[in-house]
Amino acid sequence: MIMKKFIVSIATAGLLLSSSLMAKTSAEVSKETVKQAKIDAKNSQVHLIKEAVTSLFLTHKVLMDLDKNDTKQAIKDLEEAIGKLEVILAHNKAPQLLPVDTKVTAIEYLGDLKKLKSDIRLVKTLINDGKIQEARILMETLQSQINILTISIPLASYPDALKLAAKYLHQNNIEEAKAVLQTALNTLVEDTIVIPIPILKAEGLIKAASLIAKKDKVQALKHLAQAKKELEIAKTLGYTSKSDTTYKMLDDAISNIEKEIKGKNKAEKLFESLLNKIKEFKEKAIKTFDKENKEK
Repeated sequence: MIMKKFIVSIATAGLLLSSSLMAKTSAEVSKETVKQAKIDAKNSQVHLIKEAVTSLFLTHKVLMDLDKNDTKQAIKDLEEAIGKLEVILAHNKAPQLLPVDTKVTAIEYLGDLKKLKSDIRLVKTLINDGKIQEARILMETLQSQINILTISIPLASYPDALKLAAKYLHQNNIEEAKAVLQTALNTLVEDTIVIPIPILKAEGLIKAASLIAKKDKVQALKHLAQAKKELEIAKTLGYTSKSDTTYKMLDDAISNIEKEIKGKNKAEKLFESLLNKIKEFKEKAIKTFDKENKEK
């Protein structure tokens, strides 16, 4: 299976610093792009709200207390959980969603375009032959993306649910309290942000080419050629963008720069325009999904 998987902690992916793009092969630029994205994920962590994390932990603990028939401790833990959320509610600018957990996974497809198209054909063949599970396993490899998962407490409903559970406990309605707490835990909001790696790589390669176009035409052209391939991989993997810019427009823009580099080599404005287009394209290709995997 042509897939490489990384697990890093929290946040969003970025591009290379300009200095790190100089004097590198296209493969090195691509590798550095993914590496830098992981570093950015570590350095730009989504801020977890401590009180919310503690409240969630205590909610789980209340259920364990009740399983042990320790209603007294359950009430104590539940009141502490409510108190943690009251601290947040006291702020005028309390967020609607309180992040309590977040994780980033990066799965990179390492095959070339020829191998990718071959794998897609094989998936279709397996499905037609009724070999669904084999197709599913292969399908799992047909992605190249950074997934940012964030789990949050909905402030509009979660605190009220805890208060209702506390009321039931004080009335010694244990089963009702358990049911309310379980429902509250099921209302946690899960959002996954998906960032296509091939588009990140293409942006990094174009940036690298723009920095060396005057000094090293040959390598700049190699970067641009690889950027085209990365965009074709992104397209073949089915990554779409809501941008007005299309894959064809990006490909054409790269071709125009290639011609300029081979000629008078006055491509500064063309590079600037292309980088703006691919930045917008990338930002609008980033998708957010809920726990049912529905795009938001």
